[in-house]
Amino acid sequence: MISTDQTQQLLTGGGNVVDNDGSKIGSIGQVYLDDQTGQPEWVTVKTGMFGGGESFVPLREAEVTGNDLRVPYDKDKVKDAPRIEDADSHLSETEEAELYRYYGIGGADYDTSYDRETYAATGDTGHDTSGPNTDSAMTRSEEQVEVGTEKREAGRARLRKYVVTENVTTTVPVSHEEVRLEREPITDGNVDQAMSGGDITSEEHDIVLTEEQVVVNKETVPVERVRVDKETVTEHQQVNEEVRKEQIELEGDTSLGNDTDDRRV
Repeated sequence: MISTDQTQQLLTGGGNVVDNDGSKIGSIGQVYLDDQTGQPEWVTVKTGMFGGGESFVPLREAEVTGNDLRVPYDKDKVKDAPRIEDADSHLSETEEAELYRYYGIGGADYDTSYDRETYAATGDTGHDTSGPNTDSAMTRSEEQVEVGTEKREAGRARLRKYVVTENVTTTVPVSHEEVRLEREPITDGNVDQAMSGGDITSEEHDIVLTEEQVVVNKETVPVERVRVDKETVTEHQQVNEEVRKEQIELEGDTSLGNDTDDRRV
């Protein structure tokens, strides 16, 4: 049995009603107490688009799990429960009996079987709060569409860098030394140098030849910075939803002036 302290925790914790598998049925709405014992008996669950409707769920077999309330019913069972229009923080015996029959809960002075066809014919219709002993007014109600938005994950983007190898071709000029033989004829100007040695001699001269070789050095330098960012793009989507509204007709011989036709509001 859920205690009153636990109900306060549920009402202030912003939790949800979940089924046995932990799947969300809807958010917690209100808690209704038993008129005789004062113990928590019912909880309302906000279901439908954007939590527009509330369904009643019994607390007899419910369990508190953190801020959530676990019930032994699935979402379809809860959504199809009899709707109590304008309960005004109080359930009548007839309304409570109808809910008990739907959930198949015994321990009361009424039949616990639930007739789906009977409920389909009567449970979804509105009821007149004026009653037979009040004035001649009748309340007309209609549904209104409330459209909002919620954020959900649509995808993910990741900024990643990796290494690729490519060939770079360039032309570099290189030089080298070669031996070139030069012959100089004997003239009056250089005859003294030519005759300075012995008559016939052996002689060697070594010449060192050099050449340039290509040397390749690589260094890493920063070339640019790449940043990933996101922007919000707004587009318009059309929402089509059926809404119901009540019509009030005046039938019979109304004797309202000269107009005796049926009137509709």
